[in-house]
Amino acid sequence: MCSLIVDIKMKRMRIEHIAFADVPQFSKRDKAYTTSDAKLRPFYHYDTSLAAFEQAIQNKKTADIDRATLVEVIRAQYADFSPSAAVQANVDALLQDNTFTVITAHQPSLFTGPLYFIYKIFSAINLAERLNERYPEQQFVPVFVLGAEDHDFEEINHLHLFNKTLEWQNEEQGATGMMQTTTLAPVLEELKGILGESENAQAIFSIIQNAFIQHKTYSKATQCLVHELFKQYGLVVCNMNEPKLKRLFAPYIKEEIINQPSEKLVINTQTELEKLGFSAQATPRAINFFYLREQIRERIVQNDDGSFEVLNTSYKFSREELLQEIDEHPERFSPNVVMRPLYQEVIFPNLAYIGGGGELAYWLERKAQFQHFNVLFPMLIRRNSVLWLDKGSTKRMAKLGLSLSTIFEGTEHLVKKYVKANTENELSLKDERTALETLFEKILSKVLEVDAGMKKSVLAEQQKQLNALEKLEAKVLRAEKNKHDVALNQLRSFKEKLFPSNGLQERHDNFMGFYLKHGQAYFDVLKAHLHPLDKTLLVVMEE
Repeated sequence: MCSLIVDIKMKRMRIEHIAFADVPQFSKRDKAYTTSDAKLRPFYHYDTSLAAFEQAIQNKKTADIDRATLVEVIRAQYADFSPSAAVQANVDALLQDNTFTVITAHQPSLFTGPLYFIYKIFSAINLAERLNERYPEQQFVPVFVLGAEDHDFEEINHLHLFNKTLEWQNEEQGATGMMQTTTLAPVLEELKGILGESENAQAIFSIIQNAFIQHKTYSKATQCLVHELFKQYGLVVCNMNEPKLKRLFAPYIKEEIINQPSEKLVINTQTELEKLGFSAQATPRAINFFYLREQIRERIVQNDDGSFEVLNTSYKFSREELLQEIDEHPERFSPNVVMRPLYQEVIFPNLAYIGGGGELAYWLERKAQFQHFNVLFPMLIRRNSVLWLDKGSTKRMAKLGLSLSTIFEGTEHLVKKYVKANTENELSLKDERTALETLFEKILSKVLEVDAGMKKSVLAEQQKQLNALEKLEAKVLRAEKNKHDVALNQLRSFKEKLFPSNGLQERHDNFMGFYLKHGQAYFDVLKAHLHPLDKTLLVVMEE
């Protein structure tokens, strides 16, 4: 763990870095990949280092990328925005053969949703900057791909802010990105009341309100919001639910639907991973595409007679009719989680995907699939993770005698440690337990001399007494806890604030809670310190 003191607009902050292995909230696989565990090495193509990009660049130069169509689509999407000079330059650069992308992606979560939405974007921005410094003869563009085709509305329709949950109520069906923004009016009104009237509150609310009032569809509004938040850094935001991009992917759609290779390939990889102790992530299907129409995103399945149908609809196709539908309307075929990575890599001149531990777990199941489709597998880079302690939390941590090496421990474990460290009484009955066990050993010895058949009775009585002693010890600890009731409630409150429901802050809270306090300085801190090749948890402590 290393420490750095910084001053951000007259506010003092301490920056710490904690090794992934020391954070119990990260999964086994997440730690294994981030720390380059050799067991996972067969499941990805490149090591995660700046030096490894040299080979990735050379490999990607051989890929057949339709840059003209890609730029045409992006320019059309930006026609309704006010792209900054940095964004415009990056979009134009994508036409050049020496320009490559680094991509991160996410569903269109409500007003960006959890904090890691923001963290993964800054991870991509900073990675592109470091690559531009390392390889000046090339150009690298950070791209955010908006997962607007997903239909899991319950996953994106809410956010958590100041212990409140804002939830979007909407009866529409199908892809979330195609939903209308008119039903967001009550949510915007509620958000305005929560944010208040401070200068920072008015600034961020104006950006959000303008995005969702000016644009009719949720994907367009979210694209606008992300663009406005990050345009100064040159971030290119792309919605891939576009007919022209889907047409480029049509040969892969046909291969997947007609020959159905992915299911077997992914399951085989999952079996190999399970042998190493890593559970399967995605559930591959025989056909890994949905049929997409207005208010509809349903699975395509093949019947025993060889025909195809769309579940929960009246749409049915023969083999020839389905191939014709792909040719005429490729936009109606929406990749699921198994095919989405492939779609992205076919369309973009991409070198790396930046994602969280859960996302990379999906990607680690895809290498054989990419090889089958003859598509280059990108470098997989773990996005930065952040824990941010406001000034009150930093002071409370010190008051409670906690440290960064202990706050990741379970709440009740910390409660017991606090009570034992702050009591003048001996709370443990360990010595008494030992004495009781010694006493029963003597009793058992004497009893066996008289009647060997009484052994079970003696052991049962011993266990009964030990259980009673354990209950008594718990009562003593509980009585002592009551003496520290205020401090322990503060400890539990502290833990819940930083680790909501025993999870990570970045997976729960929304960025606006920090933006209200710091404004643009909040983004400045993240921009200055989020570097995805630094394999640590970043801790920001306000002082």
